[in-house]
Amino acid sequence: MAKPGGGFEKKSKAQSEIPTASMADIAFLLLIFFMVSTTFRREQNRHLSFPRAEATQKIDERRRNILHLWIEPDGSVYINDSRIPMDMVADVVLPLYRDSDRRLLIAIRGDREVPYRFMNAVTEQLRQANAVRVFFHTDLESRLTRERR
Repeated sequence: MAKPGGGFEKKSKAQSEIPTASMADIAFLLLIFFMVSTTFRREQNRHLSFPRAEATQKIDERRRNILHLWIEPDGSVYINDSRIPMDMVADVVLPLYRDSDRRLLIAIRGDREVPYRFMNAVTEQLRQANAVRVFFHTDLESRLTRERR
């Protein structure tokens, strides 16, 4: 519209609010996108027969504070599903142990048929990494049958 003195008048003024009508739609679209595009890492199944023990103790520790170290009968060492050379175990464990403020608990999971020299080599590597919170995983079924008696 024209003013009597000349010039034009603005019909609408700039709003000082941010429109939030479609914010919920955007949030749900982002949620659906991340749910569809995320892949969850699964642990690889290792078919090992764990050794039996006369006495066992249940470990009550958060999962993020446990480092799983697998030893297979051929001497292969896996740390959290990544194959590591036997002589590099200390180099991998040491920074993880330091970053956890020495709260990291190392679970050695070895087959019953693993030769002693491999177990000894791994424990020596852990000793070099100054890892003192170490335990050996044993057969759960044998522990449960012993508790039922």
